[in-house]
Amino acid sequence: MNETARIKERYIRRAGSVKRSTYTYFNIGNLFTIQTRQRQLIARLKRYGCEDLRNKTILEIGCGGGIWLRDFVQWGALPDRIYGVDLIEDRIRIAQRLNPNIHYSIGNAEQLDFPDKTFDVVLLSTCLTSILDAKMKGGIAKETLRVLRDDGIIIWYDFRYNNPKNPDVRGIKKDELVGLFGDCSYCFSFATLAPPISRLLAPISWLACEIISKIRFLNTHYLVIIQKKH
Repeated sequence: MNETARIKERYIRRAGSVKRSTYTYFNIGNLFTIQTRQRQLIARLKRYGCEDLRNKTILEIGCGGGIWLRDFVQWGALPDRIYGVDLIEDRIRIAQRLNPNIHYSIGNAEQLDFPDKTFDVVLLSTCLTSILDAKMKGGIAKETLRVLRDDGIIIWYDFRYNNPKNPDVRGIKKDELVGLFGDCSYCFSFATLAPPISRLLAPISWLACEIISKIRFLNTHYLVIIQKKH
């Protein structure tokens, strides 16, 4: 079994074991996670000159059901300039039903069907930590850089820790991330209060979650902006 088949198998296994209610907007802990992440990302987009998204061409690799891409539409991006790619056919089918004006396709991101320097923004959210094969991760990073415009940005949001309850993902530290994308510039931020904490605490005190989230080691993810060096 190759890595592509293993990813699909892990996804099916994982999808059958996760409670849907845990990851809805109606779960207060998950709502805290989503809104905190959105605020951080909007601040980064503004900092890097992406405040006006109408003229930006955007790609998400590993787009799943398109949650992040629908956020970009809310923030002003035009659906016909947004693209999502995912290995899993069921996820793409859901994404197309929810927002048929976005371009979705099934595919392996080691070989993206786009010309060089197509996109202003490429997003990878909890994507490469689900890939355990180093060669495949390197191939996707290389393709990401190929389709990114010289003045574009890569938005990386992913686990920096292993999840002891989920052996299907493996956290990626700074050194590994830099090794994947090479001679680029990086802006690292800590993101996402550990979900077990936010799920427990947010229904009691949103403010307490905000305060505790300032403790870096309790943040489970990195939010990173990556740019090509000129």
